[in-house]
Amino acid sequence: MPIRDLIVKNRSYRRFYQDEKVTPDQLRKLVDLARLSPSGANLQPLKFIFSNSAEKNDMIFPCMAWAGYLKDWAGPEEGERPSAYIIILGDASIKTEPKNDQGIAAQSILLGAVEMGLGGCMIGSIKREKLRDSLGISAQYEILLAIALGKPKETVVIDDMGSDNDVRYWRDENQVHHVPKRSLNDLILE
Repeated sequence: MPIRDLIVKNRSYRRFYQDEKVTPDQLRKLVDLARLSPSGANLQPLKFIFSNSAEKNDMIFPCMAWAGYLKDWAGPEEGERPSAYIIILGDASIKTEPKNDQGIAAQSILLGAVEMGLGGCMIGSIKREKLRDSLGISAQYEILLAIALGKPKETVVIDDMGSDNDVRYWRDENQVHHVPKRSLNDLILE
């Protein structure tokens, strides 16, 4: 699949077919894509925890905040929750406060997921101390991002941004998730 198609198909999916499992092998392949991605000063300070078991997923799920713009939606219901997660950590013994590595790694993981027929959502709004306690994550590791993964159970479309420049995503009456994007001409300064 051409890179543009992968990027267009790579949306923030928040509802999944929970019973469609993501295998440990798939998760390892996704983390390997992150491993092979660029790293600032090539320090490679990232570490990863992944989960595809119902028990571990149940510990992770309540630590995530879902879709801030959808005020009347608390997150995916049972049956629509992610079937896997990858938690991205920064190893403070290598570098404190990585700046860009986690974003690069997350994008590589998400593009790899699309190529596998999966979808995901990068989550930065995390109850970090609760997650640290739930998973027994050492203080040596900073919790940077979480990626929820699974087979998408929703349609996400890109819309042209309106004249009001409203960036908020929304769902229509058919539960299609709409994401407004600025035009290319609005982004390029001459």
